Amino acid sequence: QVQLVESGGGLVQPGGSLKLSCAASGSILLIYTLGWYRQAPGKQRELVATITSGGSTNYADSVKGRFTISRDNAKNTVILQMNSLKPEDTAVYYCHANRPSTIITYWGQGTQVTVSS
Repeated sequence: QVQLVESGGGLVQPGGSLKLSCAASGSILLIYTLGWYRQAPGKQRELVATITSGGSTNYADSVKGRFTISRDNAKNTVILQMNSLKPEDTAVYYCHANRPSTIITYWGQGTQVTVSS
């Protein structure tokens, strides 16, 4: 059983930065695609960024150039560096792991990010 635990959320002013971390326990996730999703109040959960086991990344248009996703396979972690934050980035951010070509997926419990002055 895999567990994903996020950390690093909080309150930040517009233009500020935050770093989210997601630590995986249990099975090794070397072959998994890891990612971050977010859900704002009253909205559907949406993709923020993903990174494959080979390091290929994909970003939502709304965060391109501001957010960077990375992974440390030795530590079973995935990081989301968020810069130039905007109020519209306010949401609960969820860590996600997916084994490619399968329906095997895992979600973290979520961490709140609030961008406000």
